[in-house]
Amino acid sequence: MTNELTSSTPGRICLFGEHQDYLGLPVVPAAISLRLNIHGTPRTDRRIHIELPDICSREEFSLDDAHVYTKTNDYFRSVVRVLQRHGFTFTHGVDCVLQSRIPLQAGTSSSSALVVGWVNFLAQMSEQRQLLPPELLARYAHEAEVTEFSEAGGMMDQFSTAYGGVVAIDFVPTVKVEKLIVTLGTFVLGDSAEPKDTQAILKRVKEGVLKIVDRIAAADATFSLVKMRSTNLERYKRQLGDEEYRLLGGTVQNHEFTQQARALLAGENHRDIGKLLTEHQTILRDVLRISTPKIDRMLDAAMGAGAYGGKINGSGGGGCMFAYAPERSEHVAEAIERAGGRAYIVSIDEGSKVIGHG
Repeated sequence: MTNELTSSTPGRICLFGEHQDYLGLPVVPAAISLRLNIHGTPRTDRRIHIELPDICSREEFSLDDAHVYTKTNDYFRSVVRVLQRHGFTFTHGVDCVLQSRIPLQAGTSSSSALVVGWVNFLAQMSEQRQLLPPELLARYAHEAEVTEFSEAGGMMDQFSTAYGGVVAIDFVPTVKVEKLIVTLGTFVLGDSAEPKDTQAILKRVKEGVLKIVDRIAAADATFSLVKMRSTNLERYKRQLGDEEYRLLGGTVQNHEFTQQARALLAGENHRDIGKLLTEHQTILRDVLRISTPKIDRMLDAAMGAGAYGGKINGSGGGGCMFAYAPERSEHVAEAIERAGGRAYIVSIDEGSKVIGHG
């Protein structure tokens, strides 16, 4: 039995494709150098003890009771249940400590990093002692975090934090992950500390787009959101209200930005990457309406201090923004903090990993 084990998992930013993955549209996320670590050792009984010093809390349960959820989003138990469902067995519990530098509930995938890291940790602590490849790690984590609790999110967070680096993820006809070979400079992440209701925002935007898609598809069997382009929007204008038409247009533009980003990232044209990030933010702010006045001020401050571009990160309604600042990153961080945010200078980082598997 492994005596000591650490799993380490990154947070993530969504470079391009915000609010796209749950629609089956591609995304380009990146893992960042703020990480969540789980360090632990096996016990002689079947108890799970998890210390959470960052929030002055702890979790404790028996492996025999993992199927009995005691709260909303009971991820520590759901991961055990999902792994057991996939053939993993556990004869010993664990003592472990979870610590994280990823801002909580701020759009940087703190929850997914926790679930991915816990899956990685427990798979190694199981009787199978299995080192999971990134795809299985992401799929098991998505099952434990989203499917198990019937949540509204997509699969971007789990795949991004499992694979690491900068990846392009396509979802149609099946999930395909491409690791992009790109050298990016520093980013500055800014936490607004504004509380956000992720599920409410996902529900509003997702359901809004899906209703539009269903209505158009009922009248036009050839309609495909994946194949839709801005040049074709006009033909559907009469079927939609003004707000619906704007929402469909914004969704299509975001898709086109993501496609453009793949080419820009391959060429490493850093200023054009920054410009495209800002154009993406305009749609997120004015059409999807997920930005906030404070986030907007933080982005303006970052741009004024030398950032190449930036956008809100995650589902929106608060949480974090980020700015691409390969130059003057410290000045950009200071400007974001003067605008009321907490700044982190970050770089692109590797995916979830385990240290000490035996």
